[in-house]
Amino acid sequence: MKIVIAVTLLMFCHYFEIQAQNNQPPSGFTSLFNGKDFTGWKIPEGDNGHWKVLDGVIDYDAESESTIDKNLWSDQLYGDYILYVDWKIKETPWKNPRVPLILPSGLHKLDEKGNEITMLVPDSDSGILLRGEGKCQANIWGWPIGSGEVYGYRMDKEMPLAVRRGVTPITNADKNIGEWNTFIITMKGDRMSIQLNGILVIDNALLPEIPLEGPIGLQHHGSKKDGEWVSPPSLVQFRNIYIKRLK
Repeated sequence: MKIVIAVTLLMFCHYFEIQAQNNQPPSGFTSLFNGKDFTGWKIPEGDNGHWKVLDGVIDYDAESESTIDKNLWSDQLYGDYILYVDWKIKETPWKNPRVPLILPSGLHKLDEKGNEITMLVPDSDSGILLRGEGKCQANIWGWPIGSGEVYGYRMDKEMPLAVRRGVTPITNADKNIGEWNTFIITMKGDRMSIQLNGILVIDNALLPEIPLEGPIGLQHHGSKKDGEWVSPPSLVQFRNIYIKRLK
């Protein structure tokens, strides 16, 4: 049965990707980005041109000058839906020395003294924010655990272990840095599933207390000091963003 499901999922994703090129939404889907400008999106107040449309894609340099909220949000609110997004990490100039070794449980592996085991990883960081919640995002980054994890829920120690395990990716399905990836995110009630590049990485995860609806956001991350990055920047691009509302 699992083999049949996996093959069916792969065929669906392949068909979907063929239909979803060049800002032409597949049947039943609506485009959230027209490839030309930010119609349908709220540019952060005071951004000063750091979120921009470049060669038909949304491009971000992680240096928005907004003093309020640097994320890019959709104008409309969405409840239950299937969201298709192509994304790419452009580069990873900052080296993160504190990346944990994450277990399938969502917890961090410890050494014999009870300290977290960490590693040095070239790191950029962004995500797809869902229902207007910073806590609820499909993470985009270079960590070994892979993209798609819901960091805010996984790191919440008040959450049951089953919830933290459910928002931890089943596998790393990311492509190489600089290559395009595809999320297909399904939100139904307080449940989320994520396919990354045709592979199921989050399977019907429970998101307690998630709002019933909210905008979709493209996440800002990162900061500089004296012209040098001091945290992982969201050096990312997005294209082919489509949504299908679910009744």
